[in-house]
Amino acid sequence: MDPMIERIGGESKVHLLVNHFYDLIETLPQGKAIMEMHLKGHGLAHVRPEQFEFLCGFFGGRRYYHERHGHMNLREIHAHVDIRLQDAEDWLALMDRAMVETGVSETERTQIMATFRRAALTLVNV
Repeated sequence: MDPMIERIGGESKVHLLVNHFYDLIETLPQGKAIMEMHLKGHGLAHVRPEQFEFLCGFFGGRRYYHERHGHMNLREIHAHVDIRLQDAEDWLALMDRAMVETGVSETERTQIMATFRRAALTLVNV
C-alpha cells in the first residue's frame, strides 16, 4: 500500500492542509487556547513550516522535521506547554475539519484521525 502522504495527494496536499488548519486555529474561537499556547512557546513564525515538515514524515514521506531536529518525539516537541484534554480535543476537531475542507477522503481521514487521537491524548499533561 502507498504511504499515507501519497494516498492524500502528496506534499502539496500537506501544505494545503497545514495552511487551512492554522487558518482555522487563528480565526475560530475553538482555536484560541491553541493560539495562546503557540504565543507562550516558540511563537507563530515557525508553526506552519514545522507542522508541514513534521506531517510529511508522519504521513510516510520525507522526514524533513527529523532531518532538521534529529527526532520526531511529540512529547519533547510539546514539553514546554501545558496541554489540557480540551486543548487536545479542540486540536483534533479543527484538524478533522481542515481535512474535510481540503478534500482528504473519508477512508484516509478516519485512519489519520485515529492515529492523531492517540498521539494528542498522550500529550495531555495538566
